Amino acid sequence: MNFLKLIRYPNLLLLAFMQLIFRYGFLKLQNIPLALNDWQYGLLVLSTVLIAAGGYVINNIFDQDTDNDNKPNNVIVGKSISETNAYSIYVALNIVGVSIGFYLSNVIAKPGFASLFILIAATLYFYAVNWKQMLLIGNFIVALLLSFSVIIIGIFDLFPVVNQSNQPLMANLFSILIDYAVFAFMINFIREIVKDLEDVNGDYNQGMRTLPIILGISRTAKVVSILSFIPVCAILLYINNYLMPLLFVTIYLLLFVVGPLLYFSLKIWSASSQKQFHVLSSLLKWILLFGILSILVISLNMMYNA
Repeated sequence: MNFLKLIRYPNLLLLAFMQLIFRYGFLKLQNIPLALNDWQYGLLVLSTVLIAAGGYVINNIFDQDTDNDNKPNNVIVGKSISETNAYSIYVALNIVGVSIGFYLSNVIAKPGFASLFILIAATLYFYAVNWKQMLLIGNFIVALLLSFSVIIIGIFDLFPVVNQSNQPLMANLFSILIDYAVFAFMINFIREIVKDLEDVNGDYNQGMRTLPIILGISRTAKVVSILSFIPVCAILLYINNYLMPLLFVTIYLLLFVVGPLLYFSLKIWSASSQKQFHVLSSLLKWILLFGILSILVISLNMMYNA
């Protein structure tokens, strides 16, 4: 159980679920060739999850002092698991994850793509060591890496089977993945700032330069409230441009994504306590989940209308 807490398994389950939804709730329903068979795609998901788990481990190692201030009951490294063992787990997770990436890159005859897995693992390491302490840089990197976990699906499952006859269709499907990657980036970027609001006391004691420390809690909460209208407007514009004929999808997005986002925008404006920020951070995770699930709703609605 301590190991599962160390790798933050709920976040990993969400990551794996998201990648499975895009494969089996979207791409598999499009009647197109895919580069990976089912078990190879399972390896892609496993590789992504293992490298992400390694990122959580190294982050926990370097966050021991901060976590002792912010969440002393959740501290694993140095208590339930020694720092030495945590480093061993970190190395093992990355070796296996990157090795799978090398294998899959050769499966699709693109050996150079293996560098993507090394780059992701290295980025997570430098985030934990240095970049997390830089104003907004850490927030940007975490959000970008989550969005890339969507794009990598297209890189490994679509790109290798693109040819002259299917290029327009594949380009359209890839663009949809990018749209969802942008959505995931926006929601997670906002969530990372909310988590900084939640952890402001411990971050301040450790000399970190997060937005709440620079601007103050109240001003940052208001900035987040304003930022949260960007995905709201983007989703409404997307619905108007592409999804209006799909009535069920439109209702779904308004009820389960836009509505909760508007609620978040209103509540974060006046939020001030650690408990409030924790609840709002969890709400954003649910919004992200329902947003990702909308790709399945779109696929099913299109099939039903057809």
